[in-house]
Amino acid sequence: MAPTVVQGTVVQSGGGNNNGDDNAEGTKCNDIAFAVLGYANFIAIVIVAAVYGNNAFSTNGSGTDVRTYDGYIYAVLITGIMSLILSGLGMLILMKFPKFIIKAALIFVIALGLLIALLAFATGNLVGGILGLVFFAIGLCYARAAWPRIPFASVNLTTAIDAIRANFGVVVFSYVFALSGFFWVLVWAIAFVGSLEASNGCGDDEVNCNAEPNAGFSFVLLLSFFFGQQILQNSIHVQIAGVTATWWISPEENGFCGSAVVNSFIRTMTTSFGSICFGSLLVAIIQTLKAMARQAQEDGGIGACIAVCILGCLESLLEYFNKWAFIYVGIYGYSYLKAGKSVFELFRNRGWEAIIADDLVGNALFLVSFLVGLFMGAIAVAIEASSDLFDDAGGSAAAISFLLGFLVGFVISSILNSTFGSGVNAVIVLFADCPNEFQRNHPEHHRKMTETWREIYPTEFH
Repeated sequence: MAPTVVQGTVVQSGGGNNNGDDNAEGTKCNDIAFAVLGYANFIAIVIVAAVYGNNAFSTNGSGTDVRTYDGYIYAVLITGIMSLILSGLGMLILMKFPKFIIKAALIFVIALGLLIALLAFATGNLVGGILGLVFFAIGLCYARAAWPRIPFASVNLTTAIDAIRANFGVVVFSYVFALSGFFWVLVWAIAFVGSLEASNGCGDDEVNCNAEPNAGFSFVLLLSFFFGQQILQNSIHVQIAGVTATWWISPEENGFCGSAVVNSFIRTMTTSFGSICFGSLLVAIIQTLKAMARQAQEDGGIGACIAVCILGCLESLLEYFNKWAFIYVGIYGYSYLKAGKSVFELFRNRGWEAIIADDLVGNALFLVSFLVGLFMGAIAVAIEASSDLFDDAGGSAAAISFLLGFLVGFVISSILNSTFGSGVNAVIVLFADCPNEFQRNHPEHHRKMTETWREIYPTEFH
């Protein structure tokens, strides 16, 4: 059996469930066509924003009914900057109190179901109230089953955090990706609004200014947005996986901006970028179809409702697949399809399907992002009340401002929090594949993880 190769570092001892010669693959460019498509997407939107950007900030005609969007763009700018600061604070809290956040996330699941039930009953919605109580009961059962597994989730999160602390420069790169995500939203918004104004033919005649974009136009632009957002988010997964693997195998390369951090970033943007774009495009297509189905659902029709449900399920399944596939892309430099196949083969052979499903850390990360989104929504409402940025929204100004602030805060926080989620996923894969290297390089972490995993999963661990 050939030795495992972790992005150029040969693992001689193994000890895990390696796939023979498949792991002895050197670093090479994979899925090149998708890499070209990914970079072309970013370049195209920048060009469209540069060409039609003036339309997004201009006021056409002299009437009072003409739409202006500059207020929304400025609001995105303000809430985006504040979201970066608040998300950084959330990261520090998560690093300091991982077990507390995981427990709070479980309680949040229970409280959310109860809140839905109370709100539904208060508004006279009997069916909604009953469904809320059902979710509340499910939350109680889930918490009861998951509570004993908190030590398992905490030790994985703590190990991932220590790996990130040893290479803290990767957090700077996470901010780079988050900033890129913020500017991507801003540039895309300018490109969307500017090209929409141009395509609608808004000029001195105000009648055409209320024309709706055609479905093909909306599909292309929405696909471009989701594609770019997925690429940025998944790039963090791949880089963190590479950094965690280097910390695991070659701790001498650790450092704030050591070779573990820098080399992993270079691989993410070059040899692994095509694989990132491949998986990102698949999810983006589903997200775009779901967004358009939601729009159709507002117009009525059971078919659109069913489509939203089906597409939502497909999106969740594909995102789950990507979560693990990108870990192997970052650790071993695999192509997208080979990475996904290798991950599921690994856990199927080890009998760890139940452990993968036990995603307590993901709940904690979602809770942090959700709270950041709520806070930024409140900030956006305050901005709306104290300025004229949302005057064009009319009576819906408060709701639109809250939704805008929530989305900006949630997206930016999710990108940053994915740092820890990727680290935890990499720890699970590496502990299955390279336990001997972990014991040799990090004996105290190995002891804690081994004891906790054997206590919580005595039959799965072997």
